[in-house]
Amino acid sequence: MFQLLVFVVAVVGIGWLIGATNLPGEWYAGLAKPDFVPPNWAFPVAWTILYIMIAVAGWRTYRRAPSGRAMLVWTVQLALNFIWSPVMFTMHQIGAALVILIGLFVAIVTYIGLEMSRDRLAAALFAPYAAWVAFAGVLNAAIWRLN
Repeated sequence: MFQLLVFVVAVVGIGWLIGATNLPGEWYAGLAKPDFVPPNWAFPVAWTILYIMIAVAGWRTYRRAPSGRAMLVWTVQLALNFIWSPVMFTMHQIGAALVILIGLFVAIVTYIGLEMSRDRLAAALFAPYAAWVAFAGVLNAAIWRLN
């Protein structure tokens, strides 16, 4: 259980830290956005829930195969996840952020595929994450197109 706690605290904590230090700010507020942008309060709520699910899936994979391919893919997706906010909100690189989201989505789907036959729960925990990142990709693309 201690390892699970470490995974949750690390993933959620780093996610919150990155979010708190790479806020959308005035630049983002001034961008043209599509009508389907969720309210601002939805993002930290959604990401907190998703980060907990990501952490649990990673912990389950780590317990079974700490140096396996699925754990490598889990680590890659987390790195891509964590670099998106600085690229989008601090560097103001909408197109580069979209490329990161595409890579992130591919990593998420790859992880699901790798875990589907080994740990269905770990794979299932990534399904809402895949849906949210797909939506985020559509939103990012729309913002890129509008600006």
